[in-house]
Amino acid sequence: MKYQTRTGKRKPKKLPIYFSEEEFNQVINLVKKPHHKLAFILGFHSGLRISEIVNLRKEDIDINSKRIFIRDAKGGKDRVVSLPKGFPQKYMKEIPMKFKNEKSGIRSLQIALKNYIRKAKLTKTNLHFHSLRHGFAVRWMEKKLPINQLQVLLGHEDLSTTGIYTKVSPVDALESYEELW
Repeated sequence: MKYQTRTGKRKPKKLPIYFSEEEFNQVINLVKKPHHKLAFILGFHSGLRISEIVNLRKEDIDINSKRIFIRDAKGGKDRVVSLPKGFPQKYMKEIPMKFKNEKSGIRSLQIALKNYIRKAKLTKTNLHFHSLRHGFAVRWMEKKLPINQLQVLLGHEDLSTTGIYTKVSPVDALESYEELW
């Protein structure tokens, strides 16, 4: 796939690099700090962007309905996502996360995840924080969640943005091919 840059030159559009369930578990099992664990879980199991995690407030989480209300996300949009299954109440004391500002919080979480990836000795060395969100999307595509519902969960305005995950995980196409073979 190719797309135009502002200069008019075409460059390849890369497929998202994502955490598999196994890779995520390898990393999360090493995490000691509760706020790091919470951030990584929200990225991987709720599909939150790093800025949404850093800006999360207690009043944005409804434990009873198992929902997280994301305020003023990318593009100024609000959305609602599910709280991760089995979300421990103890993590509520970590919200809001204590960072000097959004920028320092984002950088701190990025560095922490890179360190845990290195400690886990994962073979994918190009994983980054947004790879957690990509892992969320790929898992739900593989579980056959309708793409328009995934679009809502991810907060994508354009369905073609969500459509990239059909190329990362072409489960249906492969299954159809194998059945026809």
